[in-house]
Amino acid sequence: MCVHFTEKDKSTRYPALDQTTENPFHLWEDHIKASSVPNLAREILSDEQFYIIFLFVIYTSQLINICGIIANSLSIAVFVKQGFSEPSNISLTALAVCDFTLAVLLTWSNLCFLLTRHNARLPFHSANVSFVTGGAQSAFLGSTVAWVTAFITFERCLCILVPLKVRRLITPRGIFVSMLIIILLTFCPSFLIYIRYKFVWVFKPYLNETILNSIPVNSEFAILFEKVYIVICGVVQPLLAFSIVLICTVLLVVQLRKISSWRMSVTSAKSQRVPPEENPTASLSATEARISQKEKRLVRKVAAIATTFIVSYIPICIMILCDFVFDEFNLFGVYRRLYILIGCLTSLGQSISGSVNILIYYKMGSKFRSIFRRLVRLERQEQERHELE
Repeated sequence: MCVHFTEKDKSTRYPALDQTTENPFHLWEDHIKASSVPNLAREILSDEQFYIIFLFVIYTSQLINICGIIANSLSIAVFVKQGFSEPSNISLTALAVCDFTLAVLLTWSNLCFLLTRHNARLPFHSANVSFVTGGAQSAFLGSTVAWVTAFITFERCLCILVPLKVRRLITPRGIFVSMLIIILLTFCPSFLIYIRYKFVWVFKPYLNETILNSIPVNSEFAILFEKVYIVICGVVQPLLAFSIVLICTVLLVVQLRKISSWRMSVTSAKSQRVPPEENPTASLSATEARISQKEKRLVRKVAAIATTFIVSYIPICIMILCDFVFDEFNLFGVYRRLYILIGCLTSLGQSISGSVNILIYYKMGSKFRSIFRRLVRLERQEQERHELE
C-alpha cells in the first residue's frame, strides 16, 4: 500500500510507533480518539465493518499476488523461448518482469502486516521496515509499470498511424535501450528514499529485545529532498503516464474501428463489383491497407493490456487527487479510513492488473499459447490422451 505523510505528521509518527505495540491499528485509533474533528469514515463504517473490509482486501490481494508471481514467471519463460527477434516481445517481457517484481514487493508488505496481526515475534518493526523496503519501492515500481505500458501503447499507435516511418526506428536494440531508460528513470530513484530514512537498532523494554527499525533523517536537505521526490516521482510521473496510456488506447480503439470499417467497405464493394475509385472509404485507408492481420492482433492485445491497466489505475489517480484537494486525507487525518481503504484498493488493482496479463497473452497470441502449452506439458498430455483413445 502506498502511504504518503504530510510534514505535520512526521513529528508524531515515529515516537508514537516506538512507544506502542506492533499492532498497526493501535496508533491509528489512538490518534483519531485524540482528535476533536469528527471522522466522516467512522460514521460511514463501524470499527468491525472497517476491519472486515480491510482484512478481506489484504487477504485477497495476497492471494492474487501469489498468482501474479506464478503467472508472470510463466510469461517470462514463454517470451524467452519465443525469442526477441520481434521488438514487441522485448517490451512485453519488460512489463512481465516489472509485474513480477511488483507482486513480490506487495507480497512482502502484506506478509509483514499479517504476521504482525497474528502477534508474530519479528526481529524488526514490521510497519516501518516494510514501508522502507517494500511499500515505497512498490509505489515507484507501479509508476514503472505505468511508463512501460505507456511506451507499448505509444509505440503501437505510431506503428498504426505512420507504419513505414516507424518500422525503421523500432528495432530490438532500440526497444531494449528504451526499457532500460524507463526503469532507470522511474524505479531506481525509489532507492533514494534511504536519504530520508535510515535503519537503527532499537531496544524494546516490553519485548526485552533489540529489533531493527527505520527512522527519518530530519536534516533540512533530507526533508526538502523528500518533498521534491514525492511530487515528481509520486505524483507527476504516474499521472503523466496514465494520461499517455489513456490517450493512446483511445487512438488505438478508434483506429481499429476505422480498419474494420474499411475492410467491410472493400468486401462489400468487391461483392457488388464497385470500382475502387467509386468507393468513398477506400481512398481514406491507404495506410490501413498495409496493416496485416498479425499486427491487428497485436494492436488488440496492447489495447486489452492498456484497458486493464487503466481500470486498475483509477484508484491511484483518485488517491493522488484527493491527497491534493483534502488536507485531512492522509494516514493520520480525518479521512484516514478512506485513505487506508483506497490505498489497499490501489494495491489490489495493481495486483489484478499484473496477474491477468497472462490471460490476454494466451487468448490473443497463438505462438504464445502454443509455447505455453508445451511449457506446462498440456499438448503432450492431450496427445497421449488421443493415442490412448
